[in-house]
Amino acid sequence: MRSGLAGGWKPCTDLLPLDFLSRVLPAGGMALSGVRMVQDQGARGLQFMAPHQALSFPASQLFINCDYFPEEFSIVTTLKISRIASKKNEYLFSVVEEDSNSLLLGLRYSQDKLHFLFSNYRKRKRISFRSMRLADNQWHTLILAVSGYYASLTVDCGMPIDLFFDKPFPSSLSTKGSRFYIGNRRRWKGLFSGLLRQLVLLPGSDATSRICPSLHPQLAILSVPQALLDLPAKPSGNEVLKYPYEAELRVTVGSRPPCTKMEMGQLWFDTLKRGLYTCDSRDWIAMFQEKERLDYVEDYQDLYTNSETLDIEVFEIPSVGLFVATANRKHYPGSGIYKWTNGKFEPYQYITTYEAQAWKHFTVDDKVFLVIANFKKNERNQEHSVIYIWSQRKLKFIVYQTLETHGARDWEAFHIEGETFLAVANHIQGDNHNIQSVIYKWNPATQLFEANQTISTSGAYDWEFFTVGPFSFLAVANTFNGISTHIDSKIYVWFGGKFQHFQSITTDGATDWEVFKIGDRIFLAVANSQKYDEAGPGSYAINSTIYELNMTAQLFVKFQDITTYRISAVDWEFFTLGEDKFLVVANSFDGTSFSVNSVIYRWQGYEGFVPVHRLPTFGCKDWEYFSSTEGSYLIYSSAKEPRSKVLKLKTY
Repeated sequence: MRSGLAGGWKPCTDLLPLDFLSRVLPAGGMALSGVRMVQDQGARGLQFMAPHQALSFPASQLFINCDYFPEEFSIVTTLKISRIASKKNEYLFSVVEEDSNSLLLGLRYSQDKLHFLFSNYRKRKRISFRSMRLADNQWHTLILAVSGYYASLTVDCGMPIDLFFDKPFPSSLSTKGSRFYIGNRRRWKGLFSGLLRQLVLLPGSDATSRICPSLHPQLAILSVPQALLDLPAKPSGNEVLKYPYEAELRVTVGSRPPCTKMEMGQLWFDTLKRGLYTCDSRDWIAMFQEKERLDYVEDYQDLYTNSETLDIEVFEIPSVGLFVATANRKHYPGSGIYKWTNGKFEPYQYITTYEAQAWKHFTVDDKVFLVIANFKKNERNQEHSVIYIWSQRKLKFIVYQTLETHGARDWEAFHIEGETFLAVANHIQGDNHNIQSVIYKWNPATQLFEANQTISTSGAYDWEFFTVGPFSFLAVANTFNGISTHIDSKIYVWFGGKFQHFQSITTDGATDWEVFKIGDRIFLAVANSQKYDEAGPGSYAINSTIYELNMTAQLFVKFQDITTYRISAVDWEFFTLGEDKFLVVANSFDGTSFSVNSVIYRWQGYEGFVPVHRLPTFGCKDWEYFSSTEGSYLIYSSAKEPRSKVLKLKTY
């Protein structure tokens, strides 16, 4: 809270979070009439069916030492709103004089605004934060801090929005004879229709520093009722079930549905395996059965391609199916797209490419895209890469947009604050490796990607986007600066509307970054391929390294060297099977042969990652993990023969 903005404040309460929801919920987990407990996207909230008298309490319960509302305070709320009609307002809470029904203070929202209302010497004042767009069916945590002439609103631990008003918040707003109403304004009109998970008053302090930064900013916690944090306790004997609120839960039956943040906490019943699964926002986790453990890996399918394959991309199109796209060296008939049919990948479509290096699948709104990184020029001597869009009418990918690139090695697609970006790794222009890579931004008006930022790179090979709490990062694998492969790869952080340098890490011919999380720990693994300097090709006797984010130092520090000694490592893939975490490395060349073993490593906690399976591969360039109703699989591409392989993970 800003200092010097207001004075003379006398505490009416202890400087502790005052949890409004806990005050209206019955003790001991008993149900409250007109209130439903709803679980959505992995979190629980309360839904109010009527402006029940029990959803209120006298202000005297809070303001014991005196009757005045704090002059400085924060209000913290976590909510989820599906939709709201235009011109309609709904109250999160209100303070109303019981005798006159006059509103003393309230927090309400409309379709795209948040309003804070208060009485100042019997005149109604309103502070409005515009363009909020809260009714998007997502969880959001809001922190409203008020002090003197200022009000500050922080959404999901992002950048605060500050407003200034002509008269300060009153230092003598009496609450005598008034009552707090939760989710309403003492009447049906304005009843809150969304889900409310947290509603807290913190007198005398700005609460932002207490809960931000957070690993889960949309669900950042200051004080949440225990009933919304606990799973229902299983009764013993003839005891009553604790927290007997009604819970809303959707169950999908049939083939594998998508599992994203939108489906978090939902259930899927697999009619083939007769298993029940829950979505954790990324994967479907089995319930009510023994945990899967990796036993061994078996050869499952030879995927014959038009030529050598430098990259593979596995993706799913809702209501259409599972696909894999192969980035093939020869431009004709080009790179292939294969569809998973009856437990195998079958040819589906061919696209002309020019020494294709990598595919990337992404979506914008309900549109499905694939972008290819072309390394060579086309027949018209143009250096370009192409974005393709899925045509619902033709049921295939068609050309959507062409972008100028220079020896493109990789594309990365990502979203920041509701906007979509594409980053290209430009590797070489002519004989120059020290060139600009470009970040493009989707323009909703033109429906095209437009250049947004350039970043200097040295033989860029790979981009990797990731988030830590409210912060967005982009890591580039720099491979070669024209003289040496022993150079810095760099990590950038999104700040002030662009990516800015965060950290440099020295690498040796880095070709891939892989980010993954284990619990609350965040790791970055780099694939080092080769040492090379002015003297010529050097040794392959190098290791690849896993780095861990040190929250205190705010830097990535070395966690573990992985022995890729005397072998060129070019790709990492992280995956989870049951409760086990794995990393598989693509080992490509040992200096004399492309017939080398790639290795699966298992997470062993204190021991780090340890090798558990060695897989014979030939010129292995890329690994991808995927699962279907038939089981879990790994697929790898070969850069030295027109055959990739699908391997099945056998479990017990």
